[in-house]
Amino acid sequence: MNESDPKSIIILEDVCKFFGDFQALRNINLQVKKGERVVVCGPSGSGKSTMIRCINRLEEHDSGRIFVDGSELTSAVKDIDAVRREVGMVFQSFNLFPHLTAINNLMLALKLVRKIKKSEAREIAMRFLERVHIPEQADKWPSQLSGGQQQRVAIARALCMNPEVMLFDEPTSALDPEMISEVLDVMTELANEGMTMIVITHEMGFARSVADSIVFMDFGEIVESNPPEEFFQNPRFDRTKLFLEQIL
Repeated sequence: MNESDPKSIIILEDVCKFFGDFQALRNINLQVKKGERVVVCGPSGSGKSTMIRCINRLEEHDSGRIFVDGSELTSAVKDIDAVRREVGMVFQSFNLFPHLTAINNLMLALKLVRKIKKSEAREIAMRFLERVHIPEQADKWPSQLSGGQQQRVAIARALCMNPEVMLFDEPTSALDPEMISEVLDVMTELANEGMTMIVITHEMGFARSVADSIVFMDFGEIVESNPPEEFFQNPRFDRTKLFLEQIL
């Protein structure tokens, strides 16, 4: 970590990942400072999701080093548990437990992982449902909620654990168009409050307004990383230009 910025809460150094003979990540180098908002974009299969899944140890990298808040991510269980306490993750699919109400989805980890008693867990859960603007949905089942509401419950569930970093893996891709803005609005509020965020998304309006930097990936590599204005106005590589032409 000698060359790493000490203010960086996430550091990836020469990270590689294989699935059999297929190399999903090629020498990934990335640093994210505390409070920074990084948007990751790129075509399907470019390694975006694999990269952030490695940060949360949902995938195990094959070589290189990953640090989260000063702790190196190794195969030691205590390291993995420590990192997962620091890192919240929101997926494309909402991953709510269908047999639990919205508030009980939030309370579950508070009781099992944080060992918080039920009354306090409910109080914390309600606070975070209010934060994502759906406290009135607390006692509804996931099947009674819209996609946008389910995703906001998922965001609240991750926030309940007081993570240092939030990872979002295309959180609006499974939503109907009219529901996308309600989720992006919550994410924008989080960004404005100073949450460290890595967001995989093709919502370029969100990227322009919220990101401190935009990372473009292709074929398992980081092709370029720049502040939004430079990324959109003056992309350096033809691969980036072609991608932007296709999505803008």
